[in-house]
Amino acid sequence: MHFDLPQLIQHLGYFGVWGIIFAESGLLIGFFLPGDSLLFTAGFIASQGFLNIFVLIFGSFVCAVLGDNVGYATGYRFGRKLFQKEDNWFFHKKNLVKTQSFYDKHGKKTLVLARFMPVVRTFAPIVAGIGAMHYRTFMSYNLIGGFLWTLGITLLGFFLGKVIPAEQIDKYLIPIIVGIIVISIIPSIVHLIQENRSNEHE
Repeated sequence: MHFDLPQLIQHLGYFGVWGIIFAESGLLIGFFLPGDSLLFTAGFIASQGFLNIFVLIFGSFVCAVLGDNVGYATGYRFGRKLFQKEDNWFFHKKNLVKTQSFYDKHGKKTLVLARFMPVVRTFAPIVAGIGAMHYRTFMSYNLIGGFLWTLGITLLGFFLGKVIPAEQIDKYLIPIIVGIIVISIIPSIVHLIQENRSNEHE
């Protein structure tokens, strides 16, 4: 089956993109969604005139922030029950534990750093809620992270779309998207390696 992300975004439009960003940012089932590559590709498509870049970024930012608020509320309300929850097809406790470890190490800035890390991005606001982080503090870092992520990734796609000749878009777009996915998971891999090494030395 051929998966055409650019064509999918054109069919989904703004609300489809925003809905996916919201789900990945705040719903437990959203950890597998392609946030980074989605924003990049949407920005790329906007450079070709199919979407308005300002509307795209503003809506993505709002949905990213709202999604994190839902995640925070989930963690705050259900708290430790999530750690007792049995694994199923969409929820794996190890993702929550991994994010908790990352949060313990990096503190509040996790909410900003996590925006650029798949899986951790979904669970960071939940962990903040579990830890009962002061809401005003949470919201401040949430706004900063959401702004940097949506603006940075989307504009990267937009400006690259302006630079690459239209007739060569198909040649470069897929490799770039794959590169973004690989780069986005590197921090998670590095963190896991460091964590395993520290466990071996204990």
